[in-house]
Amino acid sequence: MKTPKRQFGDLGEAVAAKYYEKRGFSILERNYLKPWGEIDLIARKEQILIFIEVKSVSREPLQGFSRETFRPEDNVHPAKLQRLHRTIQSYLMEHNVPDSVEWRIDIACVYVDIKGKKARVEVLENVIA
Repeated sequence: MKTPKRQFGDLGEAVAAKYYEKRGFSILERNYLKPWGEIDLIARKEQILIFIEVKSVSREPLQGFSRETFRPEDNVHPAKLQRLHRTIQSYLMEHNVPDSVEWRIDIACVYVDIKGKKARVEVLENVIA
């Protein structure tokens, strides 16, 4: 049985996946897991691979949310980025991805209003690991 935190994370990942799909991306994998890290979503658009770290937060109402007081991307600290980069390297090797293929890391911040059944996604593209 999934914990409420895991269920909320799954909801955020589903919202982020739909966000990317609506923008022409194909979702290749969800929750790519290795002992040293996890990639929430792996997407592709044209010839670019996108490794997506999803950070979901509950804020009610969404209109009253201030980015100055809380930024979900702040939870993606240097150690998390290091684990993410190592996991990406594992994915690239396992899937025999040629060195010539471009890839990037995005952070998808999903703001969820559960009562209002709304969500908003903000993406930070091409985060350096």
